[in-house]
Amino acid sequence: MINLQDIKDARETIRNLVRRTPLMHSQFLSNFCDGEVYLKLENLQTTNSFKIRGALNKMLHLSAEEMKRGVVTASAGNHAQAVAIGAEKLNLSARIVIPRNTPKIKIDKIRKHHVELILHGDVYDEAEQKAIDLSRKDGLTYISPYNDRLVIAGQGTIGLEVHEDLPTVDTVVVPVGGGGLISGIGVAVKSIEPSVQIIGVQSEASPVMYESLKAGKIVDVEMRESIADGLFGGIETGSMTFGIVQKYVDDLLLVKEETIRKAIFLLWDKEKQVVEGAGAAAIAPIIESKGLFMGKEIVAVISGGNIEDKLFEYVLKQQSSTAKRFLC
Repeated sequence: MINLQDIKDARETIRNLVRRTPLMHSQFLSNFCDGEVYLKLENLQTTNSFKIRGALNKMLHLSAEEMKRGVVTASAGNHAQAVAIGAEKLNLSARIVIPRNTPKIKIDKIRKHHVELILHGDVYDEAEQKAIDLSRKDGLTYISPYNDRLVIAGQGTIGLEVHEDLPTVDTVVVPVGGGGLISGIGVAVKSIEPSVQIIGVQSEASPVMYESLKAGKIVDVEMRESIADGLFGGIETGSMTFGIVQKYVDDLLLVKEETIRKAIFLLWDKEKQVVEGAGAAAIAPIIESKGLFMGKEIVAVISGGNIEDKLFEYVLKQQSSTAKRFLC
């Protein structure tokens, strides 16, 4: 388990290497739900994703011997970019395992860096197991995208920024995959102001954390293809994020794939923000259940902006007519 001091320490560690991203008021979403909605724009972060915070905090704590041996990680894409940048900054070797179906935009960004890229498996879980096996076989330090206290502490620095920029916040909405982001934010925000509501969001297509919380233990569930690829995949057995989510998260909501697509469109149409499916999921509950947010001050964490150009253009074209009906 991590605490507030761990997150404050992480901020000092990574302060000069990451951006303090803006908190932008959304007049459209505020009017829509009769509340005050703010967007924490991690799509404007280095690598266009929050992942750089946790990856750098972990890598900057490696021992000299660990740095000499090198690191390995698994990722759906955004964490891989963060580890690649960290490896270059620290001049250490890195192997990165990603699923074969990782979006091309993420693969291209990883390949810009001097790392060994391994495409393995059809889903994230297979890539993760491959990376863990390589870690054990070759003595590399495995950098989990979520199941690591230093990674979680790094992601928690977002929570510090949210509270400082909006001390009156009532609710923070966070996309959930393996749970590293919401774990860090939950610990940070709740430690400062316990009354703030922390709400997680998953797609109906990949509801692993949702079903695990219902079962009281980490479970495997059937998953379908999702536009929110950054949230796709299972949770490592024994992951510390599960216990943190149980303690610090007030609710976890499932949203429809179609709503995530609508959210991508609305974030571009109304706010001129390029957002990937995982990041857009943060505003999906507002679209589906606006009554939950009436009269509240809400921060939606827009976790990333790495979306394929062709997919982005397709979503905008597809949603333009349906979203116009939605706006009427």
